Amino acid sequence: MKITTLALAALALTSGLPAAPALAGPGHGGGHSHYDGHAAALGEPGDPKAKARTVNVVMTDEMRFTPGTVTVKRGETIRFIVKNDGQLRHEMTLGTMDELTEHAKVMEQHPDMEHDDPNAVTVEPGETKTILWKFTKAGSFDYGCLVPGHMPAGMKGRITVR
Repeated sequence: MKITTLALAALALTSGLPAAPALAGPGHGGGHSHYDGHAAALGEPGDPKAKARTVNVVMTDEMRFTPGTVTVKRGETIRFIVKNDGQLRHEMTLGTMDELTEHAKVMEQHPDMEHDDPNAVTVEPGETKTILWKFTKAGSFDYGCLVPGHMPAGMKGRITVR
């Protein structure tokens, strides 16, 4: 099930949860052709024509990302090659922990929601997908699996931008 921004906001309001605007954008509605501010605290979608460093990320049913930490330089573009080695569906979503936590609350009520945002991929068992991201701001940021129960079970990681 894919949910539009307006529908997600309405669901959040009727459930008493915050709408988490930093992550609840048009991408939930089935595609968009422009960047709508998702994960703006840490950067922006990468330019496919720009030089990028590749970081391979493996997700498992043990609710872990490998690697669990990534260090990048400010201004660097990273091509995350995200592989699901498990038997369950997993996600990798970039953001701040506050954004991820708020969005995970909405996902608990709508577990079939899929993401079509530049800072997130939903990966079925055995599949591989890519996130291309330019880290424009220094600091400590996060990534997590927003499938209900996965992030609380430890499926999260840390990105340090220097």
